[in-house]
Amino acid sequence: MELKPTITYDDFAKLDLRIGTIISAEFHPNADRILKVQVDLGGEQRQVCAGVRAYYDPATLPGKQVVVVANLAPRKIRGEDSNGMLLAASALTGDQVTDVVLLAPSKEVPAGSTVS
Repeated sequence: MELKPTITYDDFAKLDLRIGTIISAEFHPNADRILKVQVDLGGEQRQVCAGVRAYYDPATLPGKQVVVVANLAPRKIRGEDSNGMLLAASALTGDQVTDVVLLAPSKEVPAGSTVS
């Protein structure tokens, strides 16, 4: 697998990575690959649209902790606001994605905790 271009530490330091606790998740009404996820970032709740619908049942996600890019510019995805990004790893067999796994802390931490 080819690596992306090297960035500086200062580029990396611009990312605000936080632990979020999923409050709820549901199917996106206008997209067959996306879930609408409500995330608690410790005093703030946000909606994030995540392309994990094929890999997660929304009923299993509430209470799960995930890593969120908290300072990603908001955007509309198929008519729904998305205010962040859930980080995930894609398992590949050749060029085919065989699984997508949401990144999470190994033990529970308070929502809003920083990731470094």
